[in-house]
Amino acid sequence: MAGTVLITGASSGIGEAIARQLLADGYRVFAGARRVERMAALRAAGARLLALDVTDEASMSAAVAAIVADGGRFDVLVNNAGYGSYGSLEDVPLEEGRRQFEVNVFGLARLTQLALPIMRGQGGGKIVNIASIGGKMYEPFGAWYHATKFAVEGMSDCLRMEVAAFGIDVIVIEPGAIKTEWSGIARDHLLKYSGDSAYAQAARTHARMLASADQGMAPSPPEAVARTVSRALAARRPRTRYATGAGAAPILFLRWLLPDRTFDWLMRFIERRLAGPPAKA
Repeated sequence: MAGTVLITGASSGIGEAIARQLLADGYRVFAGARRVERMAALRAAGARLLALDVTDEASMSAAVAAIVADGGRFDVLVNNAGYGSYGSLEDVPLEEGRRQFEVNVFGLARLTQLALPIMRGQGGGKIVNIASIGGKMYEPFGAWYHATKFAVEGMSDCLRMEVAAFGIDVIVIEPGAIKTEWSGIARDHLLKYSGDSAYAQAARTHARMLASADQGMAPSPPEAVARTVSRALAARRPRTRYATGAGAAPILFLRWLLPDRTFDWLMRFIERRLAGPPAKA
């Protein structure tokens, strides 16, 4: 047995693919999500299901307690739960911005706090944070989402140095374009908050770009991320970061290479190319 792993946000997309991959790798997999009914196929594949809301302290504590009660070990935490809430910074209510941080950052941090004493006591473990290339680059209307992913990057770096002495690895996964529900949710939020505001024209252009990205960027399947996680966990000395999926490596390289204003222009160019002209009434 490779060990015990908890995967958050496992009811669909990347989280579900990671769960299936790690089951195949021989892990005892605990799949956590709010929508437990959507994980019936994972149960049939051998996963143990947990009702898990990463914005609820009692839910997170109960999930970790269930894992320990089941076998006493907690070898890997995959912090995957997250979503993208888009809209102009001016338009998005602070309440929604706080929720974006609660799900994408504070839930990740609290589960990590709960896992670390167990990992430290057993002499090691691995924390895998599913970040995004959005933690190193940016685009209009993504202020809250990108802020959370930048935060995950910085938090992971600090944590890696803090826990290295205890035999605990911290690994950041940076997906590029992946075919999941993410872009639809981001687009819906964008139009909800900015589709009829002072930013309407630009927001609708960006929404068209998000809608067409599945075709224009040929996104990778979620299994690409799952295979990267598998490879990182199998490594004797895993890298601190793994860029994976369509566009990840070239976009991160261009962000490193280009001055800010030039990268601004590049992002606008990509937006125009993918969005195309507005639909005729």
